[in-house]
Amino acid sequence: MNQMLTRFKPTWMITSIYEITPDEIKEMGIKVILTDLDNTLIAWNNPDGTPKLREWLEIMSNEKIPVVVVSNNNKKRVAQAVEPLGLPFIARAMKPLTKGINEAKKKLDLEDSQIVLVGDQLLTDVAAANAAKIRSIWVKPLVETDAWNTKLNRFLEKIIKKRLQKKNIIKKVWGHSLND
Repeated sequence: MNQMLTRFKPTWMITSIYEITPDEIKEMGIKVILTDLDNTLIAWNNPDGTPKLREWLEIMSNEKIPVVVVSNNNKKRVAQAVEPLGLPFIARAMKPLTKGINEAKKKLDLEDSQIVLVGDQLLTDVAAANAAKIRSIWVKPLVETDAWNTKLNRFLEKIIKKRLQKKNIIKKVWGHSLND
């Protein structure tokens, strides 16, 4: 049972992607941040992002830390969302499968230890990162509501999260930095 649960264990748990700092990323030996789109980078129902997001992306860019969106959404949807942000992306990633992550790994030509995936879902993002043998950062969803197709995942995620906490596989509280 523990072995099945560990496929959903994130490397880190923090409240928001905005709490990731260049210093922490560099300290961990990470050279690129792969990130989910909806409810991680932008609210699923607000495709324009926020000034806080633009500021965070500018900080990462100034520090030469690439941010690449890896999303299960279709190409048109992802392109519309990331074009104003100037971010590269991989659509139809098929998470929890490793297709999109492997595509990114091939393009980036980095060691697994130099890549992290940030996402708001255990069943897709964290499971995909673990399957691809890269580290993961699980963040709280930006908004409490979800698109219709995510509701079942959220229900299952609550059950898995409780089991992970009960077995002390993950902490009961969200951190505010990667060092928490």
